[in-house]
Amino acid sequence: MQILAEGIAAGARASELAKLMGVGLTTLHRWRREFKADGNGVDRCKGSTRKVVHRLSVEEGQRILFTCNEPKYADLPPGQILLDLADLADQGIYIGSERSFYRVLHAHGQLHRRADGPKQVWSWDISYLPTSVKGIWLYLYLVVDIWSRKVVT
Repeated sequence: MQILAEGIAAGARASELAKLMGVGLTTLHRWRREFKADGNGVDRCKGSTRKVVHRLSVEEGQRILFTCNEPKYADLPPGQILLDLADLADQGIYIGSERSFYRVLHAHGQLHRRADGPKQVWSWDISYLPTSVKGIWLYLYLVVDIWSRKVVT
């Protein structure tokens, strides 16, 4: 803070000093306020104190992970897995929300791209194209390589 005070007294801009120090300008301003307030510059930011009562337990997270890693669900995104498990929800068996599935998979490093080169994962789409004749449409069936984003021939 002494270097900062000397630099500003000598006419330097605070934004340039922040760049030189490798911190953001708002961080620099916050530090200055904290040193003025109590003199010792203790950072009192502790994050959220909110307690989440509906947080997933370890067992619930493991159940989600086990379900996603079953062979019949291994290639599906969480939204489709939940559609397939809808009959369980009707019976009163609830595993978790789609967001919970994504959160657990991300925490265990299982949310990553499935393609690391061309000709591995394809996607398809059907588009309806109008013609100059009213009521006549052309149907475009298209298969695209996800990696290269080129049409598969």
